Amino acid sequence: MGAKSRFLAGRRIEPQRITAGMTAADLIDGTFLAYNAARLREGCRLFVEKMLEPEVTVGVTLTGALTPAGLGMSALIPMIEAGFIDWIISTGANLYHDTHFGLGLEMHQGNPFVSDLVLREEEVVRIYDIFFDYQVLLDTDAFFRKVIGGEEFQRTMSTAEFHHLCGKYVLERQKALGQTGKSLLATCHEYDVPVYTSSPGDSSIGMNVAAMALQGNRLQLDPSADVNETASIVLDAKRTGGRSAVLIFGGGSPKNFMLQTEPQIQEVLGIEERGHDYFLQFTDARPDTGGLSGATPAEAVSWGKIDPNQLPDAVVCYTDATLALPLLASYALSRHAPREPKRLFRRREAMMERLRREYAASARNERAAAAAAHPEEHARMLERDR
Repeated sequence: MGAKSRFLAGRRIEPQRITAGMTAADLIDGTFLAYNAARLREGCRLFVEKMLEPEVTVGVTLTGALTPAGLGMSALIPMIEAGFIDWIISTGANLYHDTHFGLGLEMHQGNPFVSDLVLREEEVVRIYDIFFDYQVLLDTDAFFRKVIGGEEFQRTMSTAEFHHLCGKYVLERQKALGQTGKSLLATCHEYDVPVYTSSPGDSSIGMNVAAMALQGNRLQLDPSADVNETASIVLDAKRTGGRSAVLIFGGGSPKNFMLQTEPQIQEVLGIEERGHDYFLQFTDARPDTGGLSGATPAEAVSWGKIDPNQLPDAVVCYTDATLALPLLASYALSRHAPREPKRLFRRREAMMERLRREYAASARNERAAAAAAHPEEHARMLERDR
């Protein structure tokens, strides 16, 4: 026989026998050997062995109806408590439906094949196979309108500030009901995890903010603040000697909002940077349709979103996020000790100051470039502005 091909250096397909006492982590390591099962195993190991190193800042994106299915309680909250999630970008819907649990409102398992005309007649709302009373929506709307009416909300703020304040009140209601660990928003408030929404008007929370504006409420959610704050989180992670990791469930607007932090830093602000260091996505979207949800990390390199040197540390697993999230959480909690929470919400202003400072020194900053080219004229303008 000739020399053995280098392509035969991979792990031999000889899995463990599945036994009654096997843990989820052992199942993944021992039997997920090929196809998307292997990609899920690779993703779990990337998360535990590299993304959860102490100096790595982990950003998570959430799309699809994950919290109504209970994945906030079962997976995301335990991961936050373990210090495995440092900041979040989510659809507003996930945060709205999460609030139902914090308020003690009920969601039920149902049947996706029941007539929706019958459900409408009985005032039952359906999210595929999740059922809940229409009153749940009305009660949650009433809660947000009451909260938004408070004096501390009468100003312009980022969605991270808004969700942090809302989380405080969800936490208070949760405690009043004698329950813990029910609401993702409440847990993010406790652990100072910033939570952003890329499209704040595209949810029932945003609809209630709009309704309150008709009554003269002065709350304004500032998308520019969100763009700059999220970029500052990534820049700070790099400048303090660490790395940036993205963990994407689904795709959509939250995925783009997470990844555009690097083009904002490099392309728009003109600050020297190379891209996110680690990329892990669970999606059922195909790349060949041209949609962002299915776009690969290799494509993201061309935009400066992903560091090209880190492509070996990029994994895409084509599977339902409702399958992947609990498996990843179980694996990580089994295989990695808790990390110290980074409590990034408390550091927002310091991170923004770093971003402002580096942008001020950038040649892309028109005001800085003008000052360098015409210092005397710039000095007169400053004097006049005073």
